[in-house]
Amino acid sequence: MTNIFREYLKKIGSGVHTGKDLTRREAADAMKRMLLAEATPAQIGAFLMVHRIKRPTPEELAGMLDTYAELGPKLAIDNLAFNYPVTVLGTPYDGRSRIAPVTILTALILATVGVPVVLHGGEQMPTKYGVPLITLWQGLGVDFSQFSLQKSQRILEKTGLTFIYLPTHFPEAYQLVPYREQIGKRPPLATLELVWSPCSSEQVHLISGFVHPPTETLFRETLKLRNFHHFTTVKGLEGSCDLPQSRPAIIGMNQPNHNPEWERLHLHPQDYQLSGKDVPLESTEQLLNHIQQVLQGENNPLMSLAIYNGGFYLWRCGVCADLPTGFDQAKTLLTSGQVGQKLQDIANS
Repeated sequence: MTNIFREYLKKIGSGVHTGKDLTRREAADAMKRMLLAEATPAQIGAFLMVHRIKRPTPEELAGMLDTYAELGPKLAIDNLAFNYPVTVLGTPYDGRSRIAPVTILTALILATVGVPVVLHGGEQMPTKYGVPLITLWQGLGVDFSQFSLQKSQRILEKTGLTFIYLPTHFPEAYQLVPYREQIGKRPPLATLELVWSPCSSEQVHLISGFVHPPTETLFRETLKLRNFHHFTTVKGLEGSCDLPQSRPAIIGMNQPNHNPEWERLHLHPQDYQLSGKDVPLESTEQLLNHIQQVLQGENNPLMSLAIYNGGFYLWRCGVCADLPTGFDQAKTLLTSGQVGQKLQDIANS
């Protein structure tokens, strides 16, 4: 048992009247002791549950991210030969269980036009046990779980897209996954993962999905503490980066050297003839079949959702001057087979 960690628990776990928040340095140290298994299982479980109840402050979350940046994998991005910043898509690790995702199609569309994309995650996880991204990549013929960090780096350099796989690339973080099942709730790590960038520089475009408005505020304050100024927040499908078609999308956009730096966008799909019901996730097999059809340019229920998301992100990442152009370009990229070819390029790398 670490006595220092016990003091952290006493500080945050003393209740509403006497409990105190950790400093950024203390939170970073606590995160390090958990990742390195210096804290006991009882201490780790207590820490995660207390923070689930009280919610981490921006300073605490920034400290935890400091340790992720110190101990976690780092893709070298400073000298990449791309015309756009690296886009990091932060999506819930415990996957999707209700609505079909198009995150992979969005990532492929961006990579096709030269916007480098980094995704990250692991296997099926508590508490949702939804379909994780790694399973979909495997079903499409790309098994990122078999690649070393060095190979993942080379794939990013060659194709403009890669995936950081926790069990292989960050086992220290992955060994904390069982606590999600044991405490029965998403711990603060689930929030941290949405704003983590496994890159060597803060000069990325970070996109984070969220569900509850207070989480978005936490993201904004945390990222500014960590010197991330180019980011997008999306009240997306099941907390992901996927824009919904059944309701307006609530989006926050922060970009340095713009006036104002922070902007709120309410995007109405009906304004672009792209509204509709969100596509239900009935099975992984059906979803993979639909994704393959879209990549072959065939129309199905997932196509309009892919166009809507792809077009928005083409505009947001600076490829297109306006949203209608983005939607048109996304449709062309999909129906012409260019996005499908990008998938084959990644599979052959």
